[in-house]
Amino acid sequence: KQFDLHRVRSHIFGVSEAVRRYMSIMIFAFLAWTALGTLFLQGCSACTTIAVGKDATVDGSVLSSHSNDGEGDTDPRLVLIPASDWPVDSKRPIFYSPESFPRYVGPDRAATPIEAYATGNGDNGPTAFVPICEMPQVPHTFQYYEETYGALNEKQLGISESTCSGVFGAAPKGIEYPDYGTGKACFSVDALTQIAMERHTKARDAIKEIGALAEEMGFYGAGLFEGTAESLIVTDTEEAWIFHILPDPSGASAIWAAQRVPDDSFAVVPNVFIIREIDASDDNFMYSSSVYSVATELGWFDPDDDKLLDFTATYSDGEYSHQFYSGRRSWGVYSMFAPSLQLEADYVEWRISKPYPFAAKPDKKLSVTDVANAMRSYYEGTDFSQAGETS
Repeated sequence: KQFDLHRVRSHIFGVSEAVRRYMSIMIFAFLAWTALGTLFLQGCSACTTIAVGKDATVDGSVLSSHSNDGEGDTDPRLVLIPASDWPVDSKRPIFYSPESFPRYVGPDRAATPIEAYATGNGDNGPTAFVPICEMPQVPHTFQYYEETYGALNEKQLGISESTCSGVFGAAPKGIEYPDYGTGKACFSVDALTQIAMERHTKARDAIKEIGALAEEMGFYGAGLFEGTAESLIVTDTEEAWIFHILPDPSGASAIWAAQRVPDDSFAVVPNVFIIREIDASDDNFMYSSSVYSVATELGWFDPDDDKLLDFTATYSDGEYSHQFYSGRRSWGVYSMFAPSLQLEADYVEWRISKPYPFAAKPDKKLSVTDVANAMRSYYEGTDFSQAGETS
């Protein structure tokens, strides 16, 4: 299992202690990938992400975490993408994301080719990846770390990912997927996180651009066993946001929404959407116009009704493996961070019954260690312990 925990308050690329702390965490990612068993024991393909707002932590940091099980063939390499200056009128290639080893880490990722990333070198694969789309390049891109998904850049923008189910699916441009035919969409969530890392310092701005790009050029999800939709936690030094995205019915655009995690709260995304009612008058929400237009066209939402649109009830396809696949992980984190809420472990279903809140205040302020302990939990001390008889 991969594990990475982004400490985004410290100046990662400028303070030696911060660099040591960050690198120790990322080195642990590789050790944990081979040493840890199943996180939260909900199946071999679980990705759990946690966000904690700055006023809910012991030192004012914004925290996010990400476990990445994949399906046994995830590319575990931690790659440093250097900062680059690009010639005028350059194009930024967009590559297909196979969601398996090897992924593309080739020379087009930097203005100056890097031998270690060359096709056929080491683990990079014997054949060249061919772009499926391209877009205008910006004059300068930031340095960042990537581990399948963009993780943390030099400006302290951080991202964690969790695949979710969605009611619509799509295929990559020019590539045939079962059930979806030959695709029209340019962006996977992997590619969107790379764009965010390369170009942005603030979570709000990153979400606005990757959402707009997905609407313009299309979004495709992992599909197959995993869901056809995605969720990201996007953080900077001040804010944490939850971002949900899925293809639109045409397969050539996207539907997305984002909600800010309150500064005094934490949130957990366990392979399922968690954003509920969208308040269009509240600047703690961002969303595509397609959130409303698609639901209205399909008769799922009445714009003349006084009710707010529930994003999860409308666009989630529920827990994509079995009941409790996602919810039990949410309950596990809530029971550790906010036991005073006394939330029930059992529930009817995810989409409509709303078993858990979007976010909650912890009973005490949280540290990096608290989040790491939650990510390592085997439900010890509960009726659902997976730690063996000694637990």
